[in-house]
Amino acid sequence: MAPDGVSTAVPLSRRMVVALVLASTLGLLAFGWPLVVEPGAALADGTSAPLVLGVVLAAALVVLFVGLGDGGIDVKAVAMLGLLSAVGAVLRPVAGGTGGVETVFLVIVLGARVFGPGFGFVLGSTTLLASALLTGGVGPWLPFQMLGAAWVGLGAGLLPGRLRGWGEVVALAGYGAVASLAYGWAMNLSFWPFQLGAGTAISFVPGDPVGANLSRFVVYSLTTSLAWDLGRALTTAVGVALLGRPVLATLRRAAVRASFR
Repeated sequence: MAPDGVSTAVPLSRRMVVALVLASTLGLLAFGWPLVVEPGAALADGTSAPLVLGVVLAAALVVLFVGLGDGGIDVKAVAMLGLLSAVGAVLRPVAGGTGGVETVFLVIVLGARVFGPGFGFVLGSTTLLASALLTGGVGPWLPFQMLGAAWVGLGAGLLPGRLRGWGEVVALAGYGAVASLAYGWAMNLSFWPFQLGAGTAISFVPGDPVGANLSRFVVYSLTTSLAWDLGRALTTAVGVALLGRPVLATLRRAAVRASFR
């Protein structure tokens, strides 16, 4: 089910597709539930957020366990997953996110491109988890980061498989830039309803129409995080442009030697 020309280190079996859809659906609900709940509802305050986060984290782990249970993830795929997750986890604190500079998406985008969408989804979540454990960055934001990075990997693996050469690099750089921006806005949405409190022009207002809250959210994101989001997008695009061809060639040689389909 991966695009032609893309390896499938983690085959998208029917159970894996169902797990991905369920995990992504729960993730979308986790990101967007503050926009639709009524004031006074059980989930209408930040203190209930840990329950939602626990469900999201469990859903992300289920995807990995389904792959292991189906036998689709063999020891070579696990080894490659561990290697790339470790590389991404080490690269992330090197940049530290200063000024929006973020290098972790290079590994996720290029790895997912070579080894397929299922591998990309798992790679995104395990890389962010490994990085958080390495740096002590475990917190209520982690499940959202894991899901956001998993979607970045899933999308990279679903790009048209026949692209090669500079056309492929340009497509990956463009995708990396757009995905980096979308990741930043998704992270904003995960904490914006609880960060500002009431009474500002860009605060979340429980019970307001979705369109009104989204308008305030757009203004909030443009005024508070656009510089960081653009820095992350630029870093990812430039990194893919500079390193994409040799890294893709190296990973493809590894895929051939491992006999991934």
